[in-house]
Amino acid sequence: MFSLRVRCGVESISSSSRSVRLRFLSILVPLLAGLCAASQAPDPFATAARATVLLFIRSDCPITNRYAPDLKRIADKFAPDGVAFWLVYPDPAETDGSIQKHIAEYQLPGKPLRDPGRTLIRRAHATVAPEAAVFDSGGKLIYHGRIDDRWIEIGKSRPAPTTHDLEDAISAVLARRTVAHPETRAIGCSLADLE
Repeated sequence: MFSLRVRCGVESISSSSRSVRLRFLSILVPLLAGLCAASQAPDPFATAARATVLLFIRSDCPITNRYAPDLKRIADKFAPDGVAFWLVYPDPAETDGSIQKHIAEYQLPGKPLRDPGRTLIRRAHATVAPEAAVFDSGGKLIYHGRIDDRWIEIGKSRPAPTTHDLEDAISAVLARRTVAHPETRAIGCSLADLE
């Protein structure tokens, strides 16, 4: 419908001089191209990464924020091996400014990505923040769940984790091994209330 309106607009000008038409098109085409580019989110699976890690994040979740140093350490460890890290913000109320502020404040690793349509949440089977999903180079979901077992339940944690589920999953994908536990239960802030 929009292209029809544009076409009609161009046709209505066609009775005018050629210079007016060209001027109109020289303004309209770059404007439409910019709008189309701005409306498209980057595709985390359209890369040459050996593995893609989606980290589901809520800026208002204290558990997410407490994991920030661990997430940075994990990204620093695996990024040189061709692992791409993405910070997925599913809250439609988050603005670009609030996301950038959150990333800077907690030094979170990876590229930010908004998911208000919940496409990535469905693809990764994510339910809480923080939660991780690891995909192989072909975009197949290999692991989803907790980062580690530090949190036993909301409000109750261990002094240090005894398992490192996310790191183990990434290592397995890079070594082309089967992930021992492809699904674990993450503890954190619900993603269901963001709809």
